[in-house]
Amino acid sequence: MRLRIPSVVAATAVVAVAVATGASVWQAALSERARVSAQQQTIAQLEKRVAVLETQAASQPDWAAIAAKVEPSVFTVETDADLGSAWVAHSDASGADLVTNFHVIASAWNAGVATVDVRQGDRMFPGTIVRVDPNNDLAVVHVKDRLTALVSTTARPKVGTTVMAVGSPLGLGGTISVGVVSGFRSLEGSDYVQFSAAISPGNSGGPVVDSQGRVVAVASAKLVGTGVEALSLAIPVQTACLSLVACS
Repeated sequence: MRLRIPSVVAATAVVAVAVATGASVWQAALSERARVSAQQQTIAQLEKRVAVLETQAASQPDWAAIAAKVEPSVFTVETDADLGSAWVAHSDASGADLVTNFHVIASAWNAGVATVDVRQGDRMFPGTIVRVDPNNDLAVVHVKDRLTALVSTTARPKVGTTVMAVGSPLGLGGTISVGVVSGFRSLEGSDYVQFSAAISPGNSGGPVVDSQGRVVAVASAKLVGTGVEALSLAIPVQTACLSLVACS
């Protein structure tokens, strides 16, 4: 019997070691599975975030492309005393009708002069003032050349809509600025779209367009004063299209 005890003890020790080793391997396997599962969850969360960012990026307007589309239809209007901007609202075989502000051509019109210069870069067209609406600060200038007309919206944009103003501030043609529709105002009996895109003298008469390049309003004025920022005003395009010109 004495000879068997060590053998039994040894066998028991071997079994204990085997059990401990098996438990250690099992725990290691569980730990590895937990680590892999955590990594998979992290990867899935990152993939979701990337998908959201890609969707957001895809939904952002391509303002460079919109500007390239709109700018060929925006011109500078000059009289002997003033200058402003204008955009092609209608075009056919007889030529093109451009919308601008009345105050841009008021000095010429009041002096009995109906001709203005319409230019874009090196191109110059003789223009004729054919219709005016002083109450709404609008005018139509006709040129004999057939130009590409912009499409106008039939409904007002919602507050918060991103818009782009295109025009010739200080005579610098093809200038754009981007902002949002901030609200709607009634001032001195006229309706205005308030927006935050920067405009300067010379922008008057230029189009304010949405993310599809459609004209939503005609840039007209801005509020100025100490500490005043981004308070631009535009005439709703419907005001021009309903009574002054046949918009595209």
